[in-house]
Amino acid sequence: MTSKPPTAGVPLIDLKAQWQTVGDDILKAIKRVAESQHLILGPEVEALEQELSDHIQCKHVVGVSSGTDALLISLLALEIQSGDEVITSPFTFFSTAGSIARIGARPVFVDIRPDTFNLDVEQLEAAITDRTRAIIPVHLFGQTAEMSQISGIAATHQLSVVEDAAQALGADYHGRPAGSLGDIGCFSFYPTKNLGGLGDGGLVTTNNDQLADQLRLLRNHGFRPKYHAQRVGGNFRLDAIQAAALRVKLPYLNQWNQARAANAANYRRLLEEADLASDHVVAGKVVPPFEAPDRQHIYHQFVILVPQDDRDPLRNWLSDRAIGSEVYYPQPLHLQACFSDLGYRPGAYPNSEAAAACSMALPIYPELTEPMQRTVVTAIAEYFAAKSR
Repeated sequence: MTSKPPTAGVPLIDLKAQWQTVGDDILKAIKRVAESQHLILGPEVEALEQELSDHIQCKHVVGVSSGTDALLISLLALEIQSGDEVITSPFTFFSTAGSIARIGARPVFVDIRPDTFNLDVEQLEAAITDRTRAIIPVHLFGQTAEMSQISGIAATHQLSVVEDAAQALGADYHGRPAGSLGDIGCFSFYPTKNLGGLGDGGLVTTNNDQLADQLRLLRNHGFRPKYHAQRVGGNFRLDAIQAAALRVKLPYLNQWNQARAANAANYRRLLEEADLASDHVVAGKVVPPFEAPDRQHIYHQFVILVPQDDRDPLRNWLSDRAIGSEVYYPQPLHLQACFSDLGYRPGAYPNSEAAAACSMALPIYPELTEPMQRTVVTAIAEYFAAKSR
């Protein structure tokens, strides 16, 4: 196949486009914080927590330093210890299992469903042992996991449920918001998230008063009162400037999520019109994301599946045309070098391994236009056409 020279292209994400909407107000908010000199926690963070509590419909909302730290502090609050086991997905960002390992517990993996990329509840109960303390379902790419079944199994075995909702702020399951479905919910405000800050930031949610008390204690080194440590916590505090920026953006979140969903529907239509869509991986076609019923998918990512031998060549083809794409994630967690001591081998979780080999994300950000989407789909069609010649 031959490549064409770069065109105007389509970026994977364009944060500058979003800045045109909110930039002036964010600069005013930063000025407000700088003049107040309340730079860490304080009234700005408290205001954001209240606004997000209303949005997520959760009693307690605790701003923290990152999505990774949200997971870590949640496990600390639950008193997960060395030797305990925590079940999660092998197809997710590293910090899901990394946080389990950091506190000395053992990550135990359960394979994903091939359609939603989320944990397969049919395989969950078989992974539970007498050392299992918690389950971390991941709402991957903006679609919630099967929380009714997960919560039911957890209750039967007296296990805690920590939702990894880092990519799912605004998603729901049977009308209930992500982050309000388990014992604890964890979110990320990394700049590329649907609600992204100006740097790192995160959030922990719970309806449990005792857990909320421990989360707030652990967020600031376990101090109560100041300089008197009741537990070994850490510096998991959220900066006031991040909170101020997020408060500006939060009123736009619903319309941004709706724009992502509209873009996803438009991609499906364009792929169908180009005779590129399939419901399974087959030569010359792509598999659009599956949207499960009775839940709101917020499309943090629009992840398609392509034949394994085409994935990287197609990405190169798109890159030559200045069209962005990404692989989330190229190596499942059970095959990461740092987890080699867990004893997993290739083939242990075939659905996760197939997703890692065949998946790729297309641009889906709210400001994406239909002509830009047509450019993406046309380039994909041209790749397969050129390959068949």
